[in-house]
Parts: sequence; structure tokens; C-alpha cells
Amino acid sequence: MRCALIGNPNVGKSLIFNQLTGLGVEVSNYPGTTVELMQGKLCYQKSSLEIVDLPGIYSMDGESAEEELVRTYLLTSTPDAVIAVLDATRMERNLYLLLQLAEYRVPMIVVINMIDEAAHQGIAIDSESLSSILGVPVIETAASLGKNINEIVPAVLSSARPAGITVPYTPQIEAAIRSLGKLYGATRLQALMALQGIGTAGDLVEGAQTIAGEIESLNHMAAPQIIGANRHLCARRIAADVVGAQKPDRRFSADRLLTKAIPGIPILIAVLLSMLLIVFVAGSFLEGLIVEVFTALVIEPFQALSLPPLATALGMAALLAIVAGLGIAFPFVFIFYILLSIIEDTGYLTRAAFLADRVMHGFGLHGGAIIPMVMAFGCNVPAVMAASQLRTGRERTIAAFLVTMVPCSARTVIITGIVAAFVGLLAALSIYLIVFVLIVLTGVFLARNIPGGQYGMILEIVPLRMPDPGMVLKKSWTRIREFLFIAMPLLLLGSVVLGALDYYGAMDAFSLMIAPISEGVLGLPAYATTALLFGILRKEMAFETLAVLSGTADLGSVLTAVQLYTFAVISVLFVPCISTIAILLRQMGARVTLAVSAYTIMLGFLIGGLIHLIAG
Repeated sequence: MRCALIGNPNVGKSLIFNQLTGLGVEVSNYPGTTVELMQGKLCYQKSSLEIVDLPGIYSMDGESAEEELVRTYLLTSTPDAVIAVLDATRMERNLYLLLQLAEYRVPMIVVINMIDEAAHQGIAIDSESLSSILGVPVIETAASLGKNINEIVPAVLSSARPAGITVPYTPQIEAAIRSLGKLYGATRLQALMALQGIGTAGDLVEGAQTIAGEIESLNHMAAPQIIGANRHLCARRIAADVVGAQKPDRRFSADRLLTKAIPGIPILIAVLLSMLLIVFVAGSFLEGLIVEVFTALVIEPFQALSLPPLATALGMAALLAIVAGLGIAFPFVFIFYILLSIIEDTGYLTRAAFLADRVMHGFGLHGGAIIPMVMAFGCNVPAVMAASQLRTGRERTIAAFLVTMVPCSARTVIITGIVAAFVGLLAALSIYLIVFVLIVLTGVFLARNIPGGQYGMILEIVPLRMPDPGMVLKKSWTRIREFLFIAMPLLLLGSVVLGALDYYGAMDAFSLMIAPISEGVLGLPAYATTALLFGILRKEMAFETLAVLSGTADLGSVLTAVQLYTFAVISVLFVPCISTIAILLRQMGARVTLAVSAYTIMLGFLIGGLIHLIAG
């Protein structure tokens, strides 16, 4: 049985999904789109359910990739049941989407989440009346507390049914629906979609647009506007019947501090710096502990074995890859994902977007672009996908350049594992300063030279919440799995290949070929430039490959502080990893992808050359 979760953004839908499915979650793109779907399975009393977490949307009539995906999924994948999740503190707006969902005639149940927050705000929901009006089961939950989550699956299995409510449209819209049904055999849903211009070209759409033109000429209002207004009116009436009067909330609001320039901006800067410092300190501690234990228990005993030279070379390459991945990269990446999950779950990211709006306009963007920018600290791939949802081609192009310059968690591994560990903490922070200055200069230049209009921002400030530790760990684990199950095997394979090439002298030949550029322009040994090229596969592989080619994880013993600093700066600025390039090509097109790749290559070698020139 397949069941879909549908609701507005920030209604706690993903939290309910995680509590229902646990850790058995798969993330994949819906066929033909770049939008990710979370899918999980569970078993209840010998019944197997597949739960799909559809992206959060406010309406089913829009043109965004998420809205198109939800429409397509409901029409083609035909789930056996739908769990409609509503926010108890914003019932009228949530009911608008629910009324649209009811028109799809899919069996459903309704979950009113955040009932605890509604109680704090003096809001009372009459769920029995709502169930009677809609004709479907209604369950009140507080997902952050785990309240009543156990009632959802039994209700889906036993009581899910199509909603019995029908939106009363104006006589002209109702007449148009009947006419389209008689002329083209259209269902009520197909007629409504056609009147709004949703769907492929055909006789139905053409006929509907003719009727819609007549309606607009008579009412001086487009048919989609009339349909939307009727739904809003219906949602308002239902909300008035089931929602108790709200008492004014006189409690202290943290938003009075977080959304004002002072002290909001200093708090934002402090939050970001604190994240980096925690990653540096905690990651460095774990790195030293894991490397020390692994070296004593695995590497040294292996070196003591009397194996053939080739087996020794390949074995050491594989072991160095493991210690570089698990001992150096993993601690930094996992800690960063935990911190990112915490600020996401608290709702602080929307405050950051509000604060950043004025600054982002200087880059030709709006405050909403800060969200992909912050996401880019975790990984550039989802950041590019988020940037592709910006409204105009100009904004998407500018954002593509900027998010690929943000140091992702893999680049943070390089900064922390090389510079913070072997040069110093201030030197590591200075790399972030260099990147920040370059991002600002790039953004200002692009904003002044790329033509096109600029739009403002409409953003929902979600309530501040205390993150659930279990959910934070589950979300972090879901993100880190890609590193463990994709990056680590690639690293092991690449390291063994490198070990073989080095054993047979191929790496020496390549190093001699690129030595004039590596040593003359950048001041790096030739094998370091080879490691940079491996960073195109995954950024942290540049660091890990450097350890393999150096023959030691103690890079400070084979490279100078300036060389380590130069290598880290070039790695951070250098061309994005192959995954980011692939998603850029898919989302932004070949032209933007080539421009971003060429620009970052030029920038990396230019800054690296300048550092070598200044350092002498």
C-alpha cells in the first residue's frame, strides 16, 4: 500500500515521516524532475506500507517544480491513501490546499499537527466538527512530542476515504464545468484544471480557455482568480466554524531580537562562526583520536607484515584512504550536518533569510537566496537545486555562481584537516574570509552586468521550535550515508589505482609533466596538483589523495605551512565536484555550467599563484 504525505511547507510533515519510517529511508529524484522524494517503508500488523514524503507546497495550481510534481504524482502514481498534514496555528491557509486535494478524490485522512503550539497561542480546534464537514477522519498530533503519531497508520488502513466536501464555485464557473463535461467528457477536476490553463494542449484545454476568456470579459477577473477566491472563501468559512477565538499572545517573542538588524545581524554572524568553530574544534579532536587509534591498531601491524612489494603498496594505499576518510573527513562532515540540522529544525533559517534580504539585493538576489547559500555549507548539490527554484533566470545564474563558491562540508574537511590541523585555526578562518570577499565581489559584479529584473521576497517566518535530538541525528545520518556508501568506495578504489600507478612509476611521469606549472606558478610539489585533479570527483578526495601520494597522514611533515595553505585555498576555489557540475548542467544548462567551471578554475589558480608570489 502506497501512502503520500501532503501539506504546506513547515507543517511538520517530514518530522511525522521520520517518526513513521525510522531510518529505513530512500532519497531519489522523481522521474523526469530534479525534485527529491523521501520514501520509507513500515509494517503494521502484517500490513506493509510505503510512505512518500511529497515536497511542501501552498497550492496545486502553480508552475513550480514542486507543485507540478505533486499534481503529476496524484494523477499518475495514484497513491492508495493521502495523509493531509495541517498546521493547527494556520488553519485557514492550510485548508485552502486541503480543498484542492479533496478535488482529486483520493482516499485521505487529515492530521492537524502542532496542536501543542496552538494551545500555547490560545487556539482551540474542533476536530470533530472538521471531520464532519470534510467527511474524513481527523487526528490531532504534536509531532515534536510524538503525540498521537501512533494513530495515523491505523486510521489510514481502516478509515481513509475521499473527502465529501465540494467547493461551491460561482454560477459561471459551475456552468463552465458542466459544459466541459458534456462537450469533452471531462471530470470536475479536469474541467477546473483546464479552466486554469493547467495541462497539455488539446481540445479540452482550448475549449476551456475560450470559456475562460468569456468569463473574464464578463467579470473583469480571470477564471483562475475566481476559482482561487472561491476556495479561499470556503476555507475561511470552515476555519470560522472549527477554530476557536485566538487570544493575543503577550509572551516575549525571540523574533523581536532575531529579525531586527541590531542585534539580529550580529547574532547571525555569531551563529555561523560558532558552527565553524565547533566543527573545527570537535572535528580536530575526533580526527586525532581516530587517526591515532587506527594507526596503532591497523597501519603499524600491517607495515610489520612481510608482504610482496606490490601488495604492500596497494594495502598501504587502501589503509591510508580509510584513515583519511573515516579519521579525517567523516568527523568534520558529520558534525557539520548535525549543526545544520539543528538550525533547520529550530526555524532559524527563515530569520536569516529575512535579515539577509537587503544585503542580498546588492547581489541581484533577495533574502530567500540565503537559504541555498547556507545549504551550500553542507553540500553544493542541494544548494544548486534550491537556487534553481528562484524566480528569474538572472537570479538563478547569479545564485549558481555564488553557491558553488561557498565552502561545502567537503571543502571544510580540507580547511580543517589541512590548515586548522597543521597551520593554525586563524589561518583556517582566513580562508573563509578570502572566500567571503571573493563571493561579495563576484556577486556585485554579476548583479551589475547580468541584465534582467529583480523581485522582492515573500517569506513565511515559521515558529521557533526546540529541535528533537533523535530527529536531528536521523536527518544527519541520512545525509552522511552518501559519504559512507558512495564517497568511501570511490576513495578506496581511487587510492588503490593511485597506489598501482605510483608503484609502476606512472605518477612520477605525470608529475614531471605538470611540474613547471605546479612548482613554478603555485609553489606546490607536482603530486599535490595531481591530488587537486582528484578533487573534481569529490572535494575531500583532494585532501585524501594528497595523504595517499604523500605517503603519510601527517602532511605537516612533508609540506610547508605556505604549501598547505596554498593547496587548501586552491582546493576550495577550484572547479566544483563532478556531482555539482552534473546538477548545474541539468538545472542551469551547459552555458552556465561552463561559465561557472571556467571562472572557478581561473579563480583558484589566480589566488593560488598570488599566494605563492606574495610568500616568495
